Amino acid sequence: MAREYLKKAEKTAMTDAGDVRETVQNILSDIEAGGDAAAMRYAEKFDKYTGNVILTAEEIDAASAKVSQKLKDDIAFAHDNVRRFAEVQKSTMKDVELEIVPGLIAGQKAIPVRAAGCYVPGGRYSHIASAIMTVTTAKVAGCQHITACSPPRPDVGINPAIVYAADLCGADKILSMGGVQGVAAMTFGLFDLPKADILVGPGNQFVAEAKRILFGRVGIDMIAGPTDSLVLADASADPFMVATDLVSQAEHGYNSPVWLVTDTRALAEKVMELVPGLIDDLPELNRDNAFAAWRDYAEVIVCANREEMADCSDDYAPEHLTVQAEDLPWWLDRLQCYGSLFLGEETTVSFGDKASGTNHVLPTSRSAKYTGGLSVHKYMKIVTWQRSTRDGARPVAEATARISRLEGMEGHARAADARLHKYFPNENFDLSAVD
Repeated sequence: MAREYLKKAEKTAMTDAGDVRETVQNILSDIEAGGDAAAMRYAEKFDKYTGNVILTAEEIDAASAKVSQKLKDDIAFAHDNVRRFAEVQKSTMKDVELEIVPGLIAGQKAIPVRAAGCYVPGGRYSHIASAIMTVTTAKVAGCQHITACSPPRPDVGINPAIVYAADLCGADKILSMGGVQGVAAMTFGLFDLPKADILVGPGNQFVAEAKRILFGRVGIDMIAGPTDSLVLADASADPFMVATDLVSQAEHGYNSPVWLVTDTRALAEKVMELVPGLIDDLPELNRDNAFAAWRDYAEVIVCANREEMADCSDDYAPEHLTVQAEDLPWWLDRLQCYGSLFLGEETTVSFGDKASGTNHVLPTSRSAKYTGGLSVHKYMKIVTWQRSTRDGARPVAEATARISRLEGMEGHARAADARLHKYFPNENFDLSAVD
């Protein structure tokens, strides 16, 4: 049985992305040439903000005082979960060494990048959780300096809860600047910041394009498009819970795809019946986003069986993947392409987005086929080293000399020759590339 589309999207997440490259490149070039003053001009132009750029300790304290204790407790809860999960992830990265041949030892070390730049969105929604996700993992990784950057509101500055969260999670500096200018400031080391070695965090298409252009001179976590989510549901699933989860992700933005894949037509039809009412019940901004996302980008697909469902899901490689079906261990073992997996009705993407401990900065636009999301590992470099005794160097030098000559790289061969002649002056070696 071929996949049957009860609802087929006419658009993809990238349909309305537009070509912003030239605009972003011009801004980056202008700021690189003009420094702090140019960045401030763009902050005034785009954010209507002329206040202090690097928050002082007094400003951080003042912002924190505006955050209710209840919200502080929730932020602390989420931070603790993300921190402990990141610590476990870091524990999987070991410094190791191996004696390759007698006397020659090679090893690997995991070294954190020195400076991280964490972008925290603050436009349509104030993403408090993004401050927790990005700054906490950088701190656990052991980065020497962490800058948190977020768009300010005119005459107000950064959302106080974002300031509080970034400070609690370990940001060394908080930059009141958004968009391309914020990314540029962290990359170029403006306002006396260290130049970032890596840029992380979600953002709009201009932020994503800035990261794309700057990649190479600075590391990035990923180039993120609009968020997307897929739900796998069988006959055992509750249609209301499935519909609720789809709508909860559609509210991200007008071009945020949500997909339902099922082997049960009755469930699919019931979910499609429920979704419009759930959207109508949202606040205006959320309602408008979810309505457009459902109308233009959502899909509902009926498959023959669970194997076909899993195959369909792997083709879509969703950022968020929810399974509301029987035999959860089978799905965990079978599914291969997703950013983060949510098994069973008792968990939901919203938990991962905010407080459960796994990271919410995840691969979009089917890039989960080849990469995972932000983790403590993204801030770590796996580097190698070696040392050797003279006896240990002997067989390696012989093989190196012969392989190098076969490749035509005589200089490489002579570096090996020199060691053999120095360490074993009374011996003759066959170092030619032919028999």
